[in-house]
Amino acid sequence: MALWLLRSGRHCEHESKFLNENRIYLTWSGFKQNLSKLKDRKELHEYLEKFYPDFTKAHRSQNSGQIWAFTKRMKAGDWVCMPSKRKTIHIGEITGNYVYSDDAENPYYHHRTINWIETDVPRTNFDQDLLYSLGSISTICQIKRNDSEERIRAMQANGWKSVGVSIKTPVTNGDDDQDIVNGNEQEIDIEEIANDHIARTIQAKFKGHGLEALVEAILKAKGFTTHRSDKGADGGIDILAAPDTLGFGQPRICVQVKSQDSPLERPVLDQLVGTMQHVGADQGLLVCWGGFKKTIKHELPRLFFKVRMWDRSDLIDEFLKVYNDLDEDIKADIPLKRVWAVANQDNDDED
Repeated sequence: MALWLLRSGRHCEHESKFLNENRIYLTWSGFKQNLSKLKDRKELHEYLEKFYPDFTKAHRSQNSGQIWAFTKRMKAGDWVCMPSKRKTIHIGEITGNYVYSDDAENPYYHHRTINWIETDVPRTNFDQDLLYSLGSISTICQIKRNDSEERIRAMQANGWKSVGVSIKTPVTNGDDDQDIVNGNEQEIDIEEIANDHIARTIQAKFKGHGLEALVEAILKAKGFTTHRSDKGADGGIDILAAPDTLGFGQPRICVQVKSQDSPLERPVLDQLVGTMQHVGADQGLLVCWGGFKKTIKHELPRLFFKVRMWDRSDLIDEFLKVYNDLDEDIKADIPLKRVWAVANQDNDDED
């Protein structure tokens, strides 16, 4: 069996479709060609020369490797890691062969069925070397380095927590796809890896009630006056916040913060809404490091004008927006430096 990295689009824009339909797709726009009829990689290269006449040879070769992997090399029983726009990882097992559907909606002509074993596994649960492999900018590649497959399969039995590193000599299969679809050789997404480091630092420095302090600091940097409850029973109130110097402005916000790694259940949202009414808050903010169950997400449209929810990804985004305005103690705990890097202009993606 093998382990694959597969992205649901450059910006995870196809993520919901992949999850809801229990399918993974090749999402190269307009790519209508029954690839099951291809005899070999040479024939695929010839087709890509016609389909992408303006691409460089290297770019076509990169696409060729990924397409060949999806159609010919992936097998039922292989596992797939799919990064989420929520900064988590979805893990599934391929259950079907490659299928071409000529009448499908663009770009969903090519698919395989998949059983999603676990969704939204926090990226901080993975060892850093695995995150480097999963940080490849490729849409599809096989992950082999450092017993990646064995370790991720073992995580399932360990509650999706790290099982440590046991490095063996990498095994290669000797085929000509090695340099194209082997995750070890791919460029990595530097921004994603940087966010992983920030997430690990926040988790280490602001455990438990410490996360409340970070959320309060972010709100203060946004111009709110705040009141944070003492440790212990808080009646569902971790932070109260409002604009103006004395905090008499509007909107008046009631904040509940959960530092747990697991997704939050619906009762906490109901408690927050009740507490908002009790203290006369106009709006509520629910923060959970581990994200939210579907039962909570389904309530978002109904509560759009009353409640906002921040998961790990949202919290980091808000933290970065106001970083320069945070107090010096916070910046000392999480020292960041802005760097500029050339963006990859020859991305393998399909859209």
